[in-house]
Amino acid sequence: MRMVWVVAVMMLSSLGVAQKATLLLWPNGNPEPAKVVGAETDTTTVTAAGKSVLHVTNVSQPSLTVYAPAAGKNTAAAAVVFPGGSYLRLSYTTEGTDICQWLNSIGMTCVLVKYRVPEDGHYPANVEDLEDAQQAMRITRAHAAEWGIDPHKVGVIGFSAGAHLAVTLSTHPDFQGAKVAGSTADAKPDFQMVIYPGWLTDPTGAGRVDPVLAPTLSVPPTFLVQAENDYTAHVENVLVYFEALKNAKVPAELHVYTLGGHGFGMGQKELPISGWTGLAEAWLKTIHVLGPAGAVGMP
Repeated sequence: MRMVWVVAVMMLSSLGVAQKATLLLWPNGNPEPAKVVGAETDTTTVTAAGKSVLHVTNVSQPSLTVYAPAAGKNTAAAAVVFPGGSYLRLSYTTEGTDICQWLNSIGMTCVLVKYRVPEDGHYPANVEDLEDAQQAMRITRAHAAEWGIDPHKVGVIGFSAGAHLAVTLSTHPDFQGAKVAGSTADAKPDFQMVIYPGWLTDPTGAGRVDPVLAPTLSVPPTFLVQAENDYTAHVENVLVYFEALKNAKVPAELHVYTLGGHGFGMGQKELPISGWTGLAEAWLKTIHVLGPAGAVGMP
């Protein structure tokens, strides 16, 4: 398995994705005892189109890896990326390193997070992944000068379960874990990009956002993408969340496509949904994360 990973890293290097640093989120040990049995495992599958897809599980030592844009192209903006995988595994290429390659191409630093998986449930029943997300954001800001990042232009991008984690972080950046030392470092993202999220709807079936994740005006500007034919997470997730954002007066942009299914990552080139990254780049300019500085327009 490790040989596959070495090959994957070599391929990424050849594509211009420059790995800068890898840091453990909890170098002195996780706040909670590890529940994972066995060593970290990575598996590679090949799609019908011949694309290699890497999944990682049994992550007991969560970490982040920094991918920097090419010299002279750095805009000082950054995104902390949470891959999806149902809180059981991490889709590390399609929702991780592929996204880093795109972010680097538009001058942004990518901070790719391996949060703890597999996990039994998610926030609020299980808080470990939220703690990892907070820690990743705090470490990124602590190293901002070293990594050429503006600490006020650090957002989050999440996919599927990772999108749920992004929303959880944006809603509860000041959550205090029972076994986590208190910190004055800011864990709130400056923007969030929520891509085919799950678990955002009220579990009682009330046709609204989950009250645990109900946004307030403190939630950052939000970009949402999902496919109507997503039969895994279902498009209602972005619909109810967008309405809640609108009611909370949070600047938000929603894109729903007819086709794309679930887990499309950068999108299938033959489908319109593959254009979401171009729309996202334009949105980042709209909220002045990229391009000239300015105030974010309020709804």
